[in-house]
Amino acid sequence: MNLVDNKPGYTRSVEPPLFFIMMRFNLKVTLLFLFVIGILTILTLYSFCGSRVKEWGNINSKSLDVLTTEEIDCEINGDYIIGCRKEGDDVYLPFSFLHRYFEVYGKLATYDGVERFEWSHSYSKVYRPKSKYDPKGVFMYFENYNVEVRDRVKCVSAIEGVPVSTQWESQGYYYPTQIAQFGLSHFSKNLTEPEPRRKMIDDSDRDLGKWIIPSTAKFERIIDNNFNSKILKFITSDSYEEGIRLKMDHVLYFVMSLDLILSGNSSVTITLQNRETKQIYFLHYITSDVWITSQDNNIYHGIGTKRTWKKLTRDLIVDLHKGISFFDKDKSKIKLSRSKMRLTEITLRGSGCIDNLTLSSSEHIQQFYDTAEWFVKHQDKQTGGWPIPVKRKLAPGFQDLQPGWYSSMSQGHAISVLSRAYYHSGGDIRYLTAALLGLKPFKVSSDLGGVRASFLDKYPWYEEYPTQPASFVLNGFIYSLLGLYDLMSIAPLEDGREAEVLFNDGMVSLRRMISLFDMGSVTSYDLRHFTISTAPNLARWDYHATHVNQLLLLSTIDGDSSSSLFKVTAERWIGYMNGKRADHN
Repeated sequence: MNLVDNKPGYTRSVEPPLFFIMMRFNLKVTLLFLFVIGILTILTLYSFCGSRVKEWGNINSKSLDVLTTEEIDCEINGDYIIGCRKEGDDVYLPFSFLHRYFEVYGKLATYDGVERFEWSHSYSKVYRPKSKYDPKGVFMYFENYNVEVRDRVKCVSAIEGVPVSTQWESQGYYYPTQIAQFGLSHFSKNLTEPEPRRKMIDDSDRDLGKWIIPSTAKFERIIDNNFNSKILKFITSDSYEEGIRLKMDHVLYFVMSLDLILSGNSSVTITLQNRETKQIYFLHYITSDVWITSQDNNIYHGIGTKRTWKKLTRDLIVDLHKGISFFDKDKSKIKLSRSKMRLTEITLRGSGCIDNLTLSSSEHIQQFYDTAEWFVKHQDKQTGGWPIPVKRKLAPGFQDLQPGWYSSMSQGHAISVLSRAYYHSGGDIRYLTAALLGLKPFKVSSDLGGVRASFLDKYPWYEEYPTQPASFVLNGFIYSLLGLYDLMSIAPLEDGREAEVLFNDGMVSLRRMISLFDMGSVTSYDLRHFTISTAPNLARWDYHATHVNQLLLLSTIDGDSSSSLFKVTAERWIGYMNGKRADHN
């Protein structure tokens, strides 16, 4: 490399070092690269921001529209005026008005912090069958039913173990339809829910409660010939304070079951406490024929006055709720959470015997058999029916039904209960005999005290309400068909022949008449518009959904379900629940 003198002590190269040349080159490349990237970035941002500016312009425009919202009057059919809002060319009506006018439903809901409005045309649910209907299994979708908590149930009778209805009579009565639904729901729950969890409190044998016995009381465990085992026998003084007590701190399981026999003025008292409010309640099961009464925090359920052994099965929370709302109907809306309650004490007063005192999470099968026993016990052996002991006025134009009338729905439901009891019990002939006898009203004309009507003197119809003239209620008729199908499927072949004939006749009628219930946007509850020439009695959405669910179930037993008339009709009716309507001309 040549060097040239410049200044003393300094030298310089004729050409710059290669390293600096490379650096200078790389710097130029880098600057060029950055220049290109900058241009591309500007173009990209311009393109993106241009669209965003346009969107912001739209948003601002909409914001301006909101600012110009004005209140205006809306005249409805020339009859009345409501307040509305106008935004641009759109007019907004209050949903409260739409709800009442069109019977549509909606609510505000929040998901992940975002609020939205949910609109629905109906409020009922469709249950699509997962398999062919099995008369030995779940009845329709009744595992979802909780009959005993309905407002129209006064209580579950501690005498009979079945609901007491207030549907058409405030004092209360035994309504066979409601009783059967209670039994069928518990049978279905027994098949769909986990095995009940039980805790034996006292069986006088292996599990012995630590009872606190006053000096004035007698308490002994003796052998009873009826049970061939030990039972607990007690006698207390007349003093209320000197009962025999079992202290407890029990939670979660609130279905009590025990065998007992009480005499005179005797009782079993359960003390419950709300764990949050510390409020204490006393459930008294007393020797009385009064179904239920209450005073302050004392609730009384009569178990009858007969001095015989009985199996008492009680849902303590249901009994408490019915007692709280007995005098104050507003309190019936209060929900008692099982998780917030605890059982603190069991008290025996008077004289009697108990055995097999148990607390469990459920006792569905026992409640089912309480129902089956009620139907065996209360059947009219001459007519085969279960009479309804109250007057029923269906509508103007129909003759009133006087106390003692029969219902095809009650008969069909009862037969469904008894058929399952016959099967589940391993063939207890009492249940089969009662079910077969229950067919008699299906063969007797409704004007002669039975439930059989005829449409156009051609098609037999089993009347839920055997009015004059006939009303042809759809859901009750189909429920009666299910009862007939259950019996013909479960009974021995020869015994089931009569039920099979009645079922087949009814199915022919249903296929011919089902279209008469189609109103184009909803179904009709009955055919009063045909029989008494009045406006159609349109079904509420819960009844409309029942019609759909019944047809879907029938389609599983009516040949090829994919092409069944019932399946096709049900799908069309499901469309009505989503706002669809039949085509117009």
